Amino acid sequence: MTPNLNLWLIPILPLAGAAINGFFGKKSSRTAVSTIALVFCGAAFVWALSVAWRFSSLPEIPHQEYLAHWIRSGSFVADFAFYLDPLSLVMLLVVTGVGFLIHIYSVGYMWDDPGYYRFFSYLNLFMFFMLTLVLANNYLVMFIGWEGVGLASYLLIGFWFTKDSAASAGKKAFIVNRIGDFGFLIGLFLLIQHFPSLNFTDVFEGVPRLTPGAGTETLLTTVGILLMIGACGKSAQIPLYVWLPDAMEGPTPVSALIHAATMVTAGVYMVARSHVIFERAPIALTVVAIIGTLTALFAATIGITQTDIKKVLAYSTVSQLGYMFMACGVGAFSAGIFHLMTHAFFKGLLFLAAGSVIHAVGGEQDMRKMGGLRSYIPWTFLTMGTATLAIAGIPPFAGFWSKDEILWKAYQQNWVYWLIGVITAFITSFYMFRLLFMTFWGDYHGIQVDAHGRVHAAHGDDGHGEPHESPMVMLVPLMILAVLSLVGGWVGIGNRFEHFLAPVFGSGEVAEAGKEAATNFTEYLLMGVSVLVAALGAILAWVLYVSKPYLPQKIADGFGSFYEAVLNKYYVDELYAALFVKPLVDGSTRILWQGVDRKVIDDSINDAADGARHVSDNVRHMQSGNLRSYAGWIAAGSAAVIAYMIWLGVGR
Repeated sequence: MTPNLNLWLIPILPLAGAAINGFFGKKSSRTAVSTIALVFCGAAFVWALSVAWRFSSLPEIPHQEYLAHWIRSGSFVADFAFYLDPLSLVMLLVVTGVGFLIHIYSVGYMWDDPGYYRFFSYLNLFMFFMLTLVLANNYLVMFIGWEGVGLASYLLIGFWFTKDSAASAGKKAFIVNRIGDFGFLIGLFLLIQHFPSLNFTDVFEGVPRLTPGAGTETLLTTVGILLMIGACGKSAQIPLYVWLPDAMEGPTPVSALIHAATMVTAGVYMVARSHVIFERAPIALTVVAIIGTLTALFAATIGITQTDIKKVLAYSTVSQLGYMFMACGVGAFSAGIFHLMTHAFFKGLLFLAAGSVIHAVGGEQDMRKMGGLRSYIPWTFLTMGTATLAIAGIPPFAGFWSKDEILWKAYQQNWVYWLIGVITAFITSFYMFRLLFMTFWGDYHGIQVDAHGRVHAAHGDDGHGEPHESPMVMLVPLMILAVLSLVGGWVGIGNRFEHFLAPVFGSGEVAEAGKEAATNFTEYLLMGVSVLVAALGAILAWVLYVSKPYLPQKIADGFGSFYEAVLNKYYVDELYAALFVKPLVDGSTRILWQGVDRKVIDDSINDAADGARHVSDNVRHMQSGNLRSYAGWIAAGSAAVIAYMIWLGVGR
């Protein structure tokens, strides 16, 4: 008998917390609100741990639990059911574990915000939808979670809705994601047409049974590309990445949870979950690899020039997501998920540490106005330094193991992917150590001298005090994530992580048919190259921002217009505004005003008035005031009635 793990409890617990705080939080104390949010989110994490403990004893993998019948239409059936295998288990632990730490951190970070209860309600709501997405046993339930995290993301990005930039960023994220979701939906319609089912088991077992031929390959290629379009929107890949940097307008814990550790990885998860389709659609798989590789390099170059600490991390996130897509595109799905997990640790830590820095300097985000902070906020410095070493790929930190695995798999598939990946690794190390040195080395640039010659800090908590360390409620999550950023990648030693995911991908890792197996020497050589470029990136950042801080401006001046283009993010936002936003807005205005307002609303009202006037003009002539005329009309009417009655009688 298959045991019942009650998987439904994992998403329903955060939903209960969201509902309680949403309905009653406004009249509750901050302590009560945070207690509700933490208890329900923490309970979901504990239940996920209990599921992981019992996972190895399950008699059948994947383990499925059916909750309710949902859609019945002819042969098409879609139930509300959950699906547990090694892939969804990894995602469960990442979402609930990192999510719980970010909830704890948020208690301190958001304590003084007037929308405190609303923030935690939205945060719990996001957890519900994200957990629904990763536990779904079919694409339709996944799509509910997919759209739900989009809604929660919109609410959290635009949380400070009275701020125009935040409201605009929320709308931008919502609209851009709808573009990707449209492609996802069309792909689902094609699956329904040809299988007809959206259950993972039915689809994945049905794909190999399709009749071989050009038609089948075209179908799977089309479905794969449409699914990739959806993933591009959710996981911020070219050309739909533009929403994520603007999403930094939301509170920093939102950036850590949604735009580093969980929501943006949904696209990677969906592609990995759909590996059976992509493996039989080599063109679609190549598209995934190319888009991921180009996104990794493109976003990394933009990160070099950014001065807003959160914007640097935003473009870093886009770049690292590109790494994950590159891994999936070369068939190394387990390596992509491995990097997804380690990225959740070190990028979540980077965002939370950035929030601690911002908290310390009274809300300032411009790194040019920081400097020398390691003596003011040592714990934040140590934890952020750990995360920087991890993302740069320095051994033995977590990012080294997952990034090296991706580069090795990429080299086996196509050396061009490997070369671009190595260049990206160098740039990543450079801009991350640039962030670290600009923020924590040198002199604190917030120090100002007033008119009386008194020296004071310009960005302290009260506007005058020195930068100060964050409270323990914010530091403890940083410390835990720092430990995970150090040891979290060790599970990949000896390919243990890949073996754990083998029941999911198994034969799904793209075979290296026709290629000679690379020697261990080659693998170690490439590993050495990746470590060397990471070290060179750190050294270059030290030279430019610590040893010779006057050089960056000279270099920028030397590159001239090219530097300006990179600084302005290659003018992609301006290009989109000119090609799409302005024409659509102007066109919509023209259609709404001329087509709807003038032609439909105004004309209908005006025509009705003209018609009423015309009828009244004709009718008023009947009211002449002449008695003989009235008598004539009565006689004519009576004659008409009598004639009608006689006609009815004859008819019978």
